[in-house]
Amino acid sequence: DRQTLVAVLQFLRRSNLRESEEILRREARLLGDDLGGNVATVATSSPGVAAVAAVPPGKGEVRGNCEVGPSSRRDPREAGACVLLAVSGALRYAGTQGSVSGAVVVEDQPDVSAVLSAYNQQGDPTLYEEYYSGLKHFIECSLDCHRAELSQLFYPLFVHMYLELVYNQHESEAKSFFERFHGDQECYYQDDLRVLSSLTKKEHMKGNETMLDFRTSKFVLRISRDSYQLLKRHLQEKQNNQIWNIVQEHLYIDIFDGMPRSKQQIDAMVGSLAGEAKREANKAKVFFGLLKEPEFDVPLDDEDEEGENEEGKPKKKKPKKDNVGSKSKKQDPNAPPQNRIPLPELKDSDKLDKVMNMKEAARRVRLGPECLPSICFYTFLNAYQGLTAVDITDDSSMIVGGFADSTVRVWSVTPKKLRSVKTAADLSLIDKESDDVLERIMDEKTASELKILYGHSGPVYGTSFSPDRNYLLSCSEDGTVRLWSLQTFTCLVGYKGHNYPVWDTQFSPYGYYFVSGGHDRVARLWATDHYQPLRIFAGHLADVTCTRFHPNSNYIATGSADRTIRLWDVLNGNCVRIFTGHKGPIHSLAFSPNGRFLATGATDGRVLLWDIGHGLMVGELKGHTDTVYALRFSRDGEILASGSMDNTVRLWDAVKAFEDLETDDFTTATGHINLPENSQDLLLGTYMTKSTPVVHLHFTRRNLLLAAGAYSSQ
Repeated sequence: DRQTLVAVLQFLRRSNLRESEEILRREARLLGDDLGGNVATVATSSPGVAAVAAVPPGKGEVRGNCEVGPSSRRDPREAGACVLLAVSGALRYAGTQGSVSGAVVVEDQPDVSAVLSAYNQQGDPTLYEEYYSGLKHFIECSLDCHRAELSQLFYPLFVHMYLELVYNQHESEAKSFFERFHGDQECYYQDDLRVLSSLTKKEHMKGNETMLDFRTSKFVLRISRDSYQLLKRHLQEKQNNQIWNIVQEHLYIDIFDGMPRSKQQIDAMVGSLAGEAKREANKAKVFFGLLKEPEFDVPLDDEDEEGENEEGKPKKKKPKKDNVGSKSKKQDPNAPPQNRIPLPELKDSDKLDKVMNMKEAARRVRLGPECLPSICFYTFLNAYQGLTAVDITDDSSMIVGGFADSTVRVWSVTPKKLRSVKTAADLSLIDKESDDVLERIMDEKTASELKILYGHSGPVYGTSFSPDRNYLLSCSEDGTVRLWSLQTFTCLVGYKGHNYPVWDTQFSPYGYYFVSGGHDRVARLWATDHYQPLRIFAGHLADVTCTRFHPNSNYIATGSADRTIRLWDVLNGNCVRIFTGHKGPIHSLAFSPNGRFLATGATDGRVLLWDIGHGLMVGELKGHTDTVYALRFSRDGEILASGSMDNTVRLWDAVKAFEDLETDDFTTATGHINLPENSQDLLLGTYMTKSTPVVHLHFTRRNLLLAAGAYSSQ
């Protein structure tokens, strides 16, 4: 607008910024021309404070992580010319987000007052309902192909307009606006709207986390260029500046070229706290392949000789090696370099365990639709201490329960009892050279089926055995993660880093490293011999509710109450994937054994399947009627088992779910995913318990499925 321009030019002249003044004058005259993105204007929400940055042609960068350059082929103002808002002393970067290729915007969490003061610019409060209903009418009358896409605007606009009214103390208008339109929002936003309805005064907004999240993270909408142009034209014709301001200030519109998406395609992907993931977020390369297994020969022992004649022995050894080692013989092209992150050396005991594992694998049952696994259910009876976490060792010899009374209880599920190491005085008497020294150091007097570990001062929400079965992790409401020795059944270390409850923890498949996630919204990577975390993964907008290591240990998946799943790179701490689509907090994660896919379960009862390499949703399994708390793939990845609060275990055909996937470049580029209407043909079986919610699932090395939960009498 002319007045502002004059004011800015005068300010530049007073400040002796001749060059900038020239550029601005030139641009003001050439409004209609395409400047090829060579100028980035820097303006403010109030006239008077401004500066301008010139960009040399061909260089697409302005300091402050905003890229504007040759990639923006259209008018720079439309293409997302980088706008730097000076808001009460706190500088925030925001792009006008007209383009996908134009602006890349990075926003830090600014302080509360700065965030809120962006709501100062306001229109006539009495017209807000009119603005909103006008837009609603326009969208509902638009063509079907655009309506589904533009309907995504309803929720973020509704929230921002409501918050703007509240912030500017138009309480009655805010109330009537909320009451009139909150019923139009999608059902999966109900929980957020409940929180919103409690914010009725400016003071409430100061300390409210949900409110701040919504304010600081731009809500991402993915819309086709045609739909976007339609919306833009409508708002400019109507001179509906209030809505246009919100769109530019608080939303990130990720525009793609091509067909608009259908209602089903949009519904599958939306529902998280901050909209969908930007397509840029899922572009990084991920090494999802498996690491090469170390080579060593399987020694023949007595067990192999049973029922074998002399010629039979070598024959038996051959296919056994193939069965297990075939995947790992040649380097997987998608695997990370072997030394990308330092992994612990294999000890002799680990090698013995690998040999045992191979022998078990030779006897493994090949599962499939015709051959379903047997399920063995461990029910915790009279668990009045409140069972809150379960884990089972890889060789299925021990089971651990974390309880609400802050205890950790370890059971042996084989006839072999749990024994502690003898005292130091007794150990000094043992002959160290004897063959059975490992047996002699154990104290028979301590043998029992159950060991109780005391140490936490709050409910234990997560437990994890180390791969070598020497250690156990537990995390608790008291904010600590504890490492216990399974030789002495005592606590070795308390890791303090989270200041709030820690909801989950898990050992790396190679041991040594472990991950934890909690109420403070971050996940932390630890090593057992460091008392400080090695990496902090920050980015979720709500509690990190579950954590999982990728089979190659180079990546960590985290699920959150913000209804997104993120994949983090252990090497540099970067977030390399953001998956949206669940309509409730995520409570379970499972990687497929080949490392290519991820299955996730949430309070919405849906199990979603993701292709990690392409960063796409590739399946949706519907059937559970309550939170999915447990997910596990069978050892060869043929079957996915899911366990839920609805007291059922369901088995799904994973081979069929992942075969002939459409992951062409177009799908990857636009997110036009086509999910089969019905997931019932993937469901292989449903198994009810009497009244036991399923909290953990585990496939033994021979593919027997173990499930666990606590009997609930109500």
